[in-house]
Amino acid sequence: MSIGERDRHTGQMMTGHDWNGIKELNTPVPRVVYFFLILAFAFSVGYWLLMPAWPYGVSYTRGLLGVTQHSGVDADLKQAASDRAVWTAKIESMNFADIQADPALMRAVRETGRTLFGDNCAVCHGTDARGGKGFPNLRDGAWLWGGSAEAVSETIRVGINSPHEETRTSQMLAFGRDGMLGRDAILDVVAYVRSLSDPALATGPEGAHVAAGKEVFEKNCASCHGVDGKGNTDLGAPNLTDDFWLYGGDRQSIFTTVYGGRQGHMPNWDQRLSDVDRKILTLYILDLGSGKP
Repeated sequence: MSIGERDRHTGQMMTGHDWNGIKELNTPVPRVVYFFLILAFAFSVGYWLLMPAWPYGVSYTRGLLGVTQHSGVDADLKQAASDRAVWTAKIESMNFADIQADPALMRAVRETGRTLFGDNCAVCHGTDARGGKGFPNLRDGAWLWGGSAEAVSETIRVGINSPHEETRTSQMLAFGRDGMLGRDAILDVVAYVRSLSDPALATGPEGAHVAAGKEVFEKNCASCHGVDGKGNTDLGAPNLTDDFWLYGGDRQSIFTTVYGGRQGHMPNWDQRLSDVDRKILTLYILDLGSGKP
């Protein structure tokens, strides 16, 4: 086939290629393609001149506009800080109850508080704030030092058994290890403590132990936990009647607690977190236990 052959239907010249009788037209590239290629080239040259583009050694061309990722991030951070200042100023000046009654502020508390909690509290209390053995569940309403906003905020500020000079201080004595109670007395008081949250034990096979344990409890434990066993938030002494257990409520766990004692620890956040961040964290934690999303 001649390269100079012309297609009789379209009038276009042929390329001379033939595939089993199928011939290829020599169709020219549309001019619009050349236009966009030139436009793209002009844009790339302009971008190279105006923006950071070419690396050399340890640096790169800065561009005539002087735009960098650093300046972009700085601008975003300044804008974020400006936006945050609007609602944080309200949180800083309002009391806890008024903030909790403001849906818009509580939305901001939940968004920011989730990050604060994840960065500072989740390592001990868990990402869902349900705690674990030795680490309180912050959703169950069983507060060692009180569950008011003011009490929770103060606990966050000074910590528990922490180096802070105003720290909350609490310790469960080691009645067995330190020889204050014998094994039989400990077993009796363990039976009584278990009966406080499960009254049926007092009339079962352990009834005699429960009765004897009550006397041991009144002489050795009531000064902190109260005669009724409902605890004392001024001392960080837990309520023994609510069936919420920090170290476990089975017989062995309670025996271990009474025998060897306990002394938990919570860091203080007075220096690490600002006043407003601690306030946000307090509101977030209280909101977790409110049943709200």
